[in-house]
Parts: sequence; structure tokens; C-alpha cells
Amino acid sequence: MKIIKKIFGGIDLTWKKLILSAIIIAIYTAFVAVIPITKNTSFRDISATFEWWILFGIIIICNSKSNLDSALKCFVFFLISQPLIYLFQVPFSWQGWGLFSYYKYWFVWTLLTPIMGYIGYYIKKDNILSVIILLPMLLLLAATGLVFLNNTLEHFPQHLLSFIACFAMIIVIILGVLNKTKIRAICLVLVIIATIGYIYFKNGIDSEYEVYKNLEEYNLSGNVVVSSFSGTKKGNVEVRHPDKNNILKLNGKYSGKYKFTVKDEKDKEITFEYYYDKNEKNVIVNEIKK
Repeated sequence: MKIIKKIFGGIDLTWKKLILSAIIIAIYTAFVAVIPITKNTSFRDISATFEWWILFGIIIICNSKSNLDSALKCFVFFLISQPLIYLFQVPFSWQGWGLFSYYKYWFVWTLLTPIMGYIGYYIKKDNILSVIILLPMLLLLAATGLVFLNNTLEHFPQHLLSFIACFAMIIVIILGVLNKTKIRAICLVLVIIATIGYIYFKNGIDSEYEVYKNLEEYNLSGNVVVSSFSGTKKGNVEVRHPDKNNILKLNGKYSGKYKFTVKDEKDKEITFEYYYDKNEKNVIVNEIKK
């Protein structure tokens, strides 16, 4: 417990320590993002998802001396760490400098960190306001943890450690940031209620799914693009190019049916349909022959 309290408020967080931490974390994140052994494991998740960065932000806030100090340190930490992660990956990525196209999402979040840091400083009040400010971050951790759980159940043991880490962070943050037993209990109960509600909502109202399809077997030339898409419900098809492969990320609703066409660099086109089969309990992806 003493170690937890030390982390959440007992660190003399100088600017030198903050900048050095941002650089070290960026180097580590870039390293696990490029070495092949970490592919599809929890160790690489820090390079793609929010959970650890939420924790880092809360630690910075808890060890800041004022609202302004918190806002500036959160901003500088993310302003240094995030672009460095991409910069360190450039020499090892087939995309080269094109890898920075993914940074735009983190850049938007970086611009928001001063506001988050300034308001977030009030979590140190140890009252209901602290709970209200903490709750969105804890719920994001819970939602992310559930996504990891789903991945683990489908492809055990992938992302198992990340699933455990998300819910462990919730407990550690509540214990580290809040001191009053009553406030801790209120916070934990609200997280549990909201998480159960989220699960019920996702499962009870035409839930969305996300699956991936590798196009390697179709002998397409170069990078493909989605030339057309249609569906009976809200859905989306996105093309990703890890390791020079064409991977389709398919989103849809359980009650929907979708059709799309992909085209390669030589204008070769292939049309697919996909839908959720309740009997098979799986997403079916079929090529539509012309």
C-alpha cells in the first residue's frame, strides 16, 4: 500500500524526471512495437491502446503541484513521448515516414491533455468531485479490458495480461488516488454498475462486432483500397497493411448484412459479402463470384 501511495503522490516529479520518463517510455514502446516476438501479445498493446497512457496521465496529475503544473506536465509528456514512438519505429517499418499518418489521432489527444490535466488535478480533493472526474477514465479502462477479454476468449491466451492489467489498474488507481473508505467504495460501486450496464447494453441492443480478414490468398498487387461498400446496418471496412499484407478490418452489427469491393494497384477487383451467422456464432465472409 505504501508503494501505491508513493506512486500516486509521493514522487518529486521535476521537469527533468518528466522529460526523461517520456523518452524512456517512448523507447520501450517503440521497441515492443517492432520486434516480431511481441506480435499479438499484451506487450505490444501499449503502442496501440490507451490503458497504460491513462495510468501515466493520472500518475503525473497526482504528483503535480497545481492545476497549471498538472496541465503543462501532461501536455509536455505526451508531446514528447508520442511522436518519439513513431520516430523510433521509422527505420524499422516498411511504411517509413508514412507511419506518422497514425500519429494524427494521438496528436488530437495530446492537444486535449492540458484541459484533462487541469481538471484532473481535482481528483486529489478526495471527494465526490474526485469520483466524477475519475469515473470516465476508469470506465474507459473497464471497456478496454472487456475488449481484451473478448480477444482472449477468441484467441487464448492473446492479450490476457492486458485484460488483467486494465482491471488491476482500476483497483490500484482507486486505492492510490482516494483515501477515504466511503469515497473509494462509492467509486468502485459506480464502476461496477456502469460496467455491468455497458455489458448489458452491448449484448442487448444489436451489438457491434469487429473481425479481420487476410487477403493474401487472393494474389492482389500492392496495397488495395475499398472501392465500394453497402449494408443494411451501420458498418465499415478498413484496410490495414502490416508487414506488407492487406488486412481487412470489418465492422458491423449482428443483424446487418454487408457487401464491398476491393481494388488493387492493377485495378483487379474482388467483391465480398459478410454477415453474422447466429447458428455458427461467427462472422461469415464470402467472395461473390461475378
